[in-house]
Amino acid sequence: MTKARKLYSSPNGDRWYLIRDASGAVFVRHEANSASGGNIAHVEIGTFLSSRRGPGQEELLRLIGSLLDNDIAHP
Repeated sequence: MTKARKLYSSPNGDRWYLIRDASGAVFVRHEANSASGGNIAHVEIGTFLSSRRGPGQEELLRLIGSLLDNDIAHP
């Protein structure tokens, strides 16, 4: 079963999703707006986070950080 969570929708219509596919692979899916051709790209998470710092990357980092909000451990 494939699961998806929307990370960000830009004002121009581009969309980014965090995806986990049936095999368990996790990646970011970018759906370009129709004016840009509507292309879909799958990007490995490390590559996505190491690229330019935009709203999609910021939202993924916020989501990762939120995993700690409910389960804070002190080293």
